[in-house]
Amino acid sequence: MSSHRPGNALPFLLLQAFRTLIDELHVRLAEAGHPDLRPAHGFAMQMIRQGGSISDLGRRLGVSKQAAHKTVGGLEQLGYVRRTPSARDQRQVDVVLTERGMEALMLSGEILNELREEWAETVGGPEMTLVEDTLARVARPGGIERVMGWLGS
Repeated sequence: MSSHRPGNALPFLLLQAFRTLIDELHVRLAEAGHPDLRPAHGFAMQMIRQGGSISDLGRRLGVSKQAAHKTVGGLEQLGYVRRTPSARDQRQVDVVLTERGMEALMLSGEILNELREEWAETVGGPEMTLVEDTLARVARPGGIERVMGWLGS
């Protein structure tokens, strides 16, 4: 079966769909009391949840230690993370999510579940499952990590 779209349309369609989803997520997060969160914060908080230092965060996100430090500073000012002495190494400081940070991640998951269901209502449940299954087959495992560095943030 031949597609009526050129191959170069695919990345833009995927990006537009992603942007639509993430923009609506942030509208709803703002309505729920998290108006200052940005998409980059979400990626960072997912990686912070895994534990570790600012250097660990930088490696996971694929950004410099300075960029990770700046991200942590911003999230710290907003009350989503805090620094704490490392249990592994007295010379290091770990970054952990605060209660507000955990709340924001949980809420994000709930909103994304709602948005997924809304999309399924729009395109049809079987079609939505087909899209997800197809993307899962072609996506590289672990691709979410290091996305920030890949995007040039």
